[in-house]
Amino acid sequence: MSFLKNFYTLRTVFYACALASAAYAADRVVGANATLDIEPGARSAALGSATLAVEGDYLGLMTNAYQLSQAKYMWASFSHTAYYEDTKYDYASMVIPLSQNQGLGVSFSRFGADDIPYIREGEPLPEGSDYNTLSIADWVFSVSWGRRIMDRLDLGLAFHVLYRDMDQSGWGFRGDASARYQIMDDFYVSGLLKGWTSSAASWESGEFEYSAPEFYVALSYGLPVAYLYGKFNFYWQSAGFFHHDSRDLDFDEDTHGGERIWEDPLDWLSGGRGGVEFAFDFGLKLRVGLSSFTTFKSVTAGAGLTIMNFLVVDYAFESHPVFSPVHRVSVSFSPYLFGHKPREEGHLNKTDASRKLVTEDPEELPVEEYVEESIQETPVTPVETPAVPAEKPVTESAPVNSTTPTTAPAAPATSKPAPIIETDDEILE
Repeated sequence: MSFLKNFYTLRTVFYACALASAAYAADRVVGANATLDIEPGARSAALGSATLAVEGDYLGLMTNAYQLSQAKYMWASFSHTAYYEDTKYDYASMVIPLSQNQGLGVSFSRFGADDIPYIREGEPLPEGSDYNTLSIADWVFSVSWGRRIMDRLDLGLAFHVLYRDMDQSGWGFRGDASARYQIMDDFYVSGLLKGWTSSAASWESGEFEYSAPEFYVALSYGLPVAYLYGKFNFYWQSAGFFHHDSRDLDFDEDTHGGERIWEDPLDWLSGGRGGVEFAFDFGLKLRVGLSSFTTFKSVTAGAGLTIMNFLVVDYAFESHPVFSPVHRVSVSFSPYLFGHKPREEGHLNKTDASRKLVTEDPEELPVEEYVEESIQETPVTPVETPAVPAEKPVTESAPVNSTTPTTAPAAPATSKPAPIIETDDEILE
């Protein structure tokens, strides 16, 4: 036994030393696994990609997994984005509601380009368009989970795995944690710890690189406007807290930016992003935003339409000061809402719903009020007590014969006096 214990101890020390040496040999970079930061949803993209503040966009599960705690129905979502030079980004996700204010989300995406012409080293230049072609792509699989921890507080966790197929293949991973707290009605604050596991990537050549964790905050506020038959929604997401960022989208301007909040608060605020959405009561939503407050050339816009509660279609337009604009289209579909009406309470199954109908009193009256109400509603019929002959006193003037009763049973005490019955002999006298 002591030998086995020593063996396990030595093995643990060996693994710890191996991990420490690997961490020491790793290269710290900026933007490892940057594909995970691409905005997949058209709704959030039209709002300046302030995804952390946007709830109900199930295409943003890599950022705001906390929203799964509010999932009531199963949703399947798809998006397609066409970039410059035939680069495309396709994303699909599914949301599965669980019991006790929980939800599970899975997503799959591909970012890459196909039919890229190339020439092998040492080969002559081909004639015409007879080029060799290749494809490069990043494949990402994500699992997200969200739950309501306490009243007004939601928590979400997400884990992503990335496979890169380029001139050399590689694997990457990252874990994220997000939370949202309701300050008051229609006013929320959210937080995201991106890369709490660090964002790491390992290449076929043996190179290992990673990026340190980063933290963001976001705010959202809703303002109903009755006379416009809708509601304004305001969204804002901050820049990172821990590290310097390159926040200038206009590459022609040689300006310094990206200071941290304790170094230059105004510069840190300028690195944020945000948007405004007006949602009409009949399902139409109009959006506008800025993906960077440093320049108005980063304006975004879009619209969304909800059809019969089970189908949501969104579109986003994103401008860029250097590259060509980007167009995004996303669709979300709920199989349950396609054939059913929305439930009043999203997490009740058939068994719980039947139990709720049987055990719940619809009026929920206290016992005393219920008894009093039952007495008031029950009609009361008065019951009269039958009269009983009273005892007649015997006098000397009255002869006693067989027809004159000498004694009579006493009448019970009633509210009315018992009538005196006269005999035939008294009438004759």
